Amino acid sequence: METGSKRALITGITGQDGSYLAELLLEKGYEVLGTMRKSEGADALWRIAPFAGRLSLIVTDYSDIGEIAAAARPDELYHLAAESRVDESFWKEMSTFQFNIATTELILRGLRKDSPGTRFYFAASSEMFGPTSGRPQNETSPLNPVSPYAVSKVAGFYLTRMYREAYGLHASSGIAFNHESPRRGASFVTRKIAHAAAAISLGRAKELRLGNLEVRRDWGFAGDYVDAMWRMLQKEQAADYVIGTGRNHALTEFLDLAFGHVGLDWHEHVVSDPELLRPLDIPVTLADPAKAGRELGWEPRASFEELIAMMVDAELERLSS
Repeated sequence: METGSKRALITGITGQDGSYLAELLLEKGYEVLGTMRKSEGADALWRIAPFAGRLSLIVTDYSDIGEIAAAARPDELYHLAAESRVDESFWKEMSTFQFNIATTELILRGLRKDSPGTRFYFAASSEMFGPTSGRPQNETSPLNPVSPYAVSKVAGFYLTRMYREAYGLHASSGIAFNHESPRRGASFVTRKIAHAAAAISLGRAKELRLGNLEVRRDWGFAGDYVDAMWRMLQKEQAADYVIGTGRNHALTEFLDLAFGHVGLDWHEHVVSDPELLRPLDIPVTLADPAKAGRELGWEPRASFEELIAMMVDAELERLSS
């Protein structure tokens, strides 16, 4: 897949996915522009700090994101910015809807008007499927969102499809299942576990409090998933794709591996706290990524075990330094 000299705009470039995607595109010779929120501050730059000098950063409150997208006239636009905490969306309903739905519509409208040749990627989510009884989910599975976050992602997904079908934009959605990395936000459960395992092993903490320990998730490595995003926008025809590993694991398996990596038994340090339970939770997620493998030539590379070791090692290094 040849790239030539291309310009890409990444919304939410300072997030986990944005940083990995920026790194990938820079390696491929792209000119990379990225947006970050005015409210984030300089401390949000840690993920992109090693290569920040090679990209252009646009600080915005996102009310003008449509104009920014249209003025940049990128060859490719990856819309990753979002209110992304599922648990927080239950008590931040309106801000989740306003940000996630409005930014998607503003970008698509701006591209349709002033940059119709731009190829657009929307970061959809496996949360859109809701409870599935453990059945693998693909691009034709019914959507049943059970959180405000998931509802907002369903709206963005259908907006993307509408602009593709009604206006002919090259607009694709990646329905990504859970993907983690050492760059995951500190408030997400996988990063909490990796950090706690490292901290307890170093004598910096004693316990970790979590909500539901019974969930199973299809977990992959974020660095692999951004490659699938890029591959979607290289296709001549836009389409929607499920991105996942096709395997899932219990949260207790994550705990086993994370704490075991530093020689600890998680049962001695983890407490299930009812106060941390969500109003509604999805017991099991499992992807069917066959279409992505068949049409994009994509497959995940990092194993579940490698992902967890990578995350715990990164926390050990942070704490030790």
